[in-house]
Amino acid sequence: MSGRDGYRIEDLAHRSGATVRTIRAYQDRGLLPRPERRGRANVYSDAHLVRLRQIADLLGRGYTLASIKELLEAWDAGRGLGGVLGLVAEVDGPWTDEEAVRISRAELDERFGGSPDDQAVAEAVELGVLERVPGGEEIFLVPSPQELAVAAELYAAGVPLSAISGHLRELRGQVEHIAVRFLEFTTEHVFARYLRGPHRPTDADAAEAASLVRRLRPLARQTVDAELARAMRSLAVRHLRQQLENGDVPEGRSVSRSVVLPEETIRAVEGLVGAERVAEFVTLAAEREVRARELDALTSRGGPPVDLDEEG
Repeated sequence: MSGRDGYRIEDLAHRSGATVRTIRAYQDRGLLPRPERRGRANVYSDAHLVRLRQIADLLGRGYTLASIKELLEAWDAGRGLGGVLGLVAEVDGPWTDEEAVRISRAELDERFGGSPDDQAVAEAVELGVLERVPGGEEIFLVPSPQELAVAAELYAAGVPLSAISGHLRELRGQVEHIAVRFLEFTTEHVFARYLRGPHRPTDADAAEAASLVRRLRPLARQTVDAELARAMRSLAVRHLRQQLENGDVPEGRSVSRSVVLPEETIRAVEGLVGAERVAEFVTLAAEREVRARELDALTSRGGPPVDLDEEG
């Protein structure tokens, strides 16, 4: 059957490069129009062939089937894909500069103590820290090398893998809540004018929205980074002070009550010795001041002169 007369599904599959099963799946998902019924046969047209090539092109550019469906619906509504494609590309594009890497099972075992741990690997796959590579049973894809590196450092510091997985699950839930709130905030105050109304956004509207996404994308991460640094600076010092007061005290020292220092002082000390050594620095500085005053008190009382050059 020729293109002018239409295509049987097998012919359409051959010309498009898709399988018969894929074509039927696209029809079920609403990505591909139903064929024309001629007698007992289903007949496809050149429009179906063009649509299959569009889907293949969009899949190759990284779009999901759900996104492709929205784009094709926009196309069918009579609007060009230029602005809409740009908007979806910004939203579906990477939200991090990290590039995924591959790691072998042997390399993975080596980074985590050298002993195989199938349960830990299964949990990492479930959490998305690792992704299995089709056809490679001993090869994994690492979407975020930084996340895997953090896990390796925590393990090397003595944290069990089960505790690391549990912490990640808890952290992910909290971070997803932050992401939802940021999306709700920006939707309400920035993108509402593009998303609400009797008509879908025009190409110009979609292009403007895409530009806003590009500009606002790093703000969520920058805000979280800044607030996390502020919280860690404040809470870590307080937590360390509590541990020093409630934990074991070195011989010859006693525990004193909490002393609140000005924020400017804490920041200055952090700049000198780092946030993790603020409490130690303040303790030693206080001890040095007390000893200096004791020496001053002793010398102010008077007494026989001391010859520092005298021997014996």
